[in-house]
Amino acid sequence: MSNVVVDRICKCAVEAQKTIVLPESEDPRVIHAARGVADRKFAKVVLIGREDEISALARKEGVSLDGVQIVNQYTDSKREEYVNALYEKRKAKGMTREDADKMMQRTMFYGSQMVAAGRADGVVSGSNTPTADTIRAALFTVGLAKGNKTVSSCSIMCTIIPEFGVEGAVLFADTGVLPEPTVEQLADIGILAAESCKSLLGVEPYVAMISFSTKGSAMSPAVQKVIDATKLAQQRRPDLKIDGEMQVDAAMIPEIGQKKCKGSPVAGRANTLVFPDLSSGNSGYKLVERFGRATALGPLLMGLARPINDLSRGCSVEDIILVTAITAVQAIG
Repeated sequence: MSNVVVDRICKCAVEAQKTIVLPESEDPRVIHAARGVADRKFAKVVLIGREDEISALARKEGVSLDGVQIVNQYTDSKREEYVNALYEKRKAKGMTREDADKMMQRTMFYGSQMVAAGRADGVVSGSNTPTADTIRAALFTVGLAKGNKTVSSCSIMCTIIPEFGVEGAVLFADTGVLPEPTVEQLADIGILAAESCKSLLGVEPYVAMISFSTKGSAMSPAVQKVIDATKLAQQRRPDLKIDGEMQVDAAMIPEIGQKKCKGSPVAGRANTLVFPDLSSGNSGYKLVERFGRATALGPLLMGLARPINDLSRGCSVEDIILVTAITAVQAIG
């Protein structure tokens, strides 16, 4: 694991002292993670659920919840305010107030609404919640970031090759959400990945739009999509270093990048790789993780107005703790 990146994220989280909601309080892993986050001072932790049930589980697990806040979504003083806020936001889409009330009984929706209301800074969910439900709750409450139309995700790949990225840490996107992004969505992913690189890796982003072609070496509709998305991203954000289309070796290896993409500000020095579709992005990160012995942090959601992150259903306690620290850093803004 790239200790430089992880240590930076953890240090920033401690300094920020953001409030992060862990809504899946019925999961013993979440109870242990809440204690770990509080002990390491990565964030102020809020658990959602009935106090007696959470306390009983904590006792069973031998975990003290001193310093961890519990919010009961049925009796909380802000419940009616949150129901009304959700109803007003979604009534044009056909939501009734009864629908909104039922949704606020679900811990994921309640936690996300706390973030939308400014009462908390982020949510970490997914140990028992499908990704689609996490994204739905996020869209219904905090919504998309201003100027963005796309929810996507990224993974921080902490490799054992220090020459790559930041001491071996490279950001991959999209690794978990959009199966077949359009040109516009792929451009959004490139821009969002650049912003994630800045906030999480702490460096200027060099974004490579990945393809099986480098600067016209092959042509197909798939290649053209990457070319068009690159141009669109460059037009939208001329301040960012985004280039493509290029193969992974041209993006990462200086001598190959110089040979194949002479004059490119990105080739040979990319710290952020944007894949053309989810098949390549998801497969790419798992290949690097398994064959390359890298540590994968994420997928982390991108494009939302406030940080709400998804977990793998098979996540460990340490995974939850670290994603909570990452979410706190994303909340710094």
